[in-house]
Amino acid sequence: MSDVVIVEAARSAVGKKRGGLAHYPAPDLFSDILAATVERAGIDSAVVGQVAGGCVSQVGQQSGNVTRSAWLAAGLDERTAAFTVHTQCGSSQQAFTLAYGLVAGGVTDVAVAGGVESMNQVSMTASVLPELGRSKTERYEQHYEITTQFEAAERIAEKWDLSRSQLEQFAVTSQERAARAIAEQRFAGQIVPVSAPVVDETGAVTGTRTISVDEGPRPTTAETLAGLRLNLPDRPGARHTAGTSSQISDGASALLLMTGSRAEELGVRPRARVVDTLLVGNDPVMMLTGPIPATQALLERTGFTLEDMDVIEINEAFASVVLAWAHETKADMSRVNINGGAIALGHPLGATGGVLLTKALNELERTGGRYALVTMCVGGGMGTGTIIERL
Repeated sequence: MSDVVIVEAARSAVGKKRGGLAHYPAPDLFSDILAATVERAGIDSAVVGQVAGGCVSQVGQQSGNVTRSAWLAAGLDERTAAFTVHTQCGSSQQAFTLAYGLVAGGVTDVAVAGGVESMNQVSMTASVLPELGRSKTERYEQHYEITTQFEAAERIAEKWDLSRSQLEQFAVTSQERAARAIAEQRFAGQIVPVSAPVVDETGAVTGTRTISVDEGPRPTTAETLAGLRLNLPDRPGARHTAGTSSQISDGASALLLMTGSRAEELGVRPRARVVDTLLVGNDPVMMLTGPIPATQALLERTGFTLEDMDVIEINEAFASVVLAWAHETKADMSRVNINGGAIALGHPLGATGGVLLTKALNELERTGGRYALVTMCVGGGMGTGTIIERL
């Protein structure tokens, strides 16, 4: 197995619900980020063997292998192959894992991994078509109860005895950290500015505007969160609201991977080394606890402890997900999501894993840290995990 290095990492700003990216076609947004990643690395796109892209709602503009469409829309080399991965919220991190495997195993010596999602234009339920049948049949129900992610988040809060006020205090911290990071321009270098269409009330394009700053953060207090409606108002003991959940978002991300020897041949400087990366399965009913076994498995495989990690990014799908993980891992929360997370910054489903990896790498470089861990919960009961080392 060859050493695999990260040469470049880039992302779009994350657009909010009805925000600046709401009318930008997903293939075009992804093409902007893919093109910028190749350009920033200073390589010819012809050297890239394969592109792995994550996307959850693969219908409409995100159908038909959106990764290949985006690569070609960017004017990049047509001989480069591309495929699109669907691993729920972990799609682009799993795309990263697959790209890592392709490079480490010698299938190709250069690959790109990333993802895209336009939740404003392609809703999370767009592919749920009852007339075409259920994805979880009676045979599935013989083994497992069917639950939603909203319900799973509440069960996690109950199991780990997390109060609504604890969830809300975590959300306030996420918002405060994100606001500080943006004010200090910590994300500026990693974000690729894009020119997005502006439309009027009839849907006609009237111009463009540059989107270069994450749109999700907003002034938040515990008092304002306490007044929000519950996600599941009819469920006894429900605790989560929109303020303690991730947002409807748009975004794209990309990372350039290659062997260390190929980087030397091309004369490019590696920014990080991939230590290890994985995807694990866990209870599909509790569903969102996957970061716990993913973190445990990753640390066991690598021989690291969580204390070795200078930067930790865990996706804030719901506040209970992070707090339950923190309880089980005994994580030092001063190292976790230190620039805010999805509650504040958004969660563009198929792009988020790449966004988190990009943030983690840039934060290591900003602070001089050495190791970073990125982990995400995955719908259906899985968890992703990746450790990178800054070079």
